[in-house]
Amino acid sequence: MTDETIRAERLLHAQAQAAELFGEIAERGLVAPGEAEQAVSDRVRDLANELFGPTRHWHKRIVRSGPNTLQPYKENPPDRVIGQDDIAFADFGPIFEEWEADFGRTFVLGDDPVKHRLRDDLPEVFAAGRDAFEADPDITGARLHAHVARLAAGRGWELGGWHAGHPVGEFPHEKIDGADIESYIAPGNDTPLRRPDRAGRVCHWILEVHLIDRERGFGGFYEELLDLR
Repeated sequence: MTDETIRAERLLHAQAQAAELFGEIAERGLVAPGEAEQAVSDRVRDLANELFGPTRHWHKRIVRSGPNTLQPYKENPPDRVIGQDDIAFADFGPIFEEWEADFGRTFVLGDDPVKHRLRDDLPEVFAAGRDAFEADPDITGARLHAHVARLAAGRGWELGGWHAGHPVGEFPHEKIDGADIESYIAPGNDTPLRRPDRAGRVCHWILEVHLIDRERGFGGFYEELLDLR
């Protein structure tokens, strides 16, 4: 078994554990009306520790609801109590056996058909973005970002952040430099996504889909590995 095969298997295993964690979030109803976002985040942290032992997270733990779902990653909106007819998303980066996961999902509370449509569109936009990546061996970060933006617009949404993904790997992972556009699936990154990382290994990517409805004042989020499954 090659080193790269081992790397891919460990990244996929870390993601499978993150998916298990998010399955338990839904099963236990942790995202619920009347709960503050920070309290939900803390319960998810505690749940990860319960399921997998002491678990670190390589980026800040995010639970956002209502208008806070419009905000991109770098923002820190004030803590908010989740409402009865609300939408919320969670974005966590747990580290499992020194391998990073980056996983995001959206939860809808209540019967609002637009919020349900947004939640259901998220994995479909993700899948179509992955299809575009798999179909073009030379696709760049800029081309994939533009494609995801078109997919979002075609369903009546817009992208909520300036980028749509980044590298992921062993902890501490492939450095993400805010001044280095090549670290992102974003406009201006004209380098192919299939390339070696700084250590000469295969560069593995996370695809983030953050869709928003600015007029209605909410958004949703979905992310996982782009190039491995």
